Amino acid sequence: MDKYLEMIRIRFLMMLAYRTNYYTGILIYSINIGAYYFLWTAIYGGKHHMVGLSVIQMTTYVAVSWMARAFYFNNIDREMAMEIMEGKVAVELIKPYNYLGMKTMQGLGEGIFRLLFFSVPGLIIVSLLFPVKFTWNPTVWGLFGISILLSFFINTQLNLLTGITTFFFFNNSGLIRAKRVIIDLFSGLLLPISFFPGWAQNVMKYLPFQGISYIPSMIFTNGFSHQQAMNAIWQQFMWVVVLVLPIQLLWYIAKKQLIIQGG
Repeated sequence: MDKYLEMIRIRFLMMLAYRTNYYTGILIYSINIGAYYFLWTAIYGGKHHMVGLSVIQMTTYVAVSWMARAFYFNNIDREMAMEIMEGKVAVELIKPYNYLGMKTMQGLGEGIFRLLFFSVPGLIIVSLLFPVKFTWNPTVWGLFGISILLSFFINTQLNLLTGITTFFFFNNSGLIRAKRVIIDLFSGLLLPISFFPGWAQNVMKYLPFQGISYIPSMIFTNGFSHQQAMNAIWQQFMWVVVLVLPIQLLWYIAKKQLIIQGG
């Protein structure tokens, strides 16, 4: 376990060397959140609530969704694709650690850095500019913390699945881009799931995407009751467990037909 903890530390320090990029990122995200704020204010018009969310709750939802994205987002699928295409994965596979576990820990180290140097200061700045409502209920914060950690693992597992497909497709850059668009749309980042048509909501209940952004954001904005939040977190946990099976199966098959394209 020590070597995986060391990977978290190393990736954190690597990100720290380029922290200026994240200061500019805070500005970009703030502008993005501002655009969504004015958009949703226009959509609400004179209405106080839509699908159970007030204007302030929606503003908070948008801010939390985008800042939380900084924590769960990572590019390990692109890293895996490059290592496979360049032949570096062959060296990684003979090292004394689990390759997929190592990638997960690197993503976690990157996420912790973004949480401390991007999400937290970003939320503070956004709250000074827009009507973002923070809750001081420790129960809500605790449930949100568990939910956002599970959202990281769900998103990372989907990235691992996408990265592994490089073994079969050799160049899956198009798939990686498509996956990112699908996650941003169906996770509730761009539009809360409750705004989708009823049939679409029913379909997305059977998909893991809402566990990435929608569930933690709804918990933070008190859009869920306590029981709904507990059920949603349980749903996230079940997806984390379920996604382990296709990852391990695909990884087993991939290693059997490893073809090094370069290196």
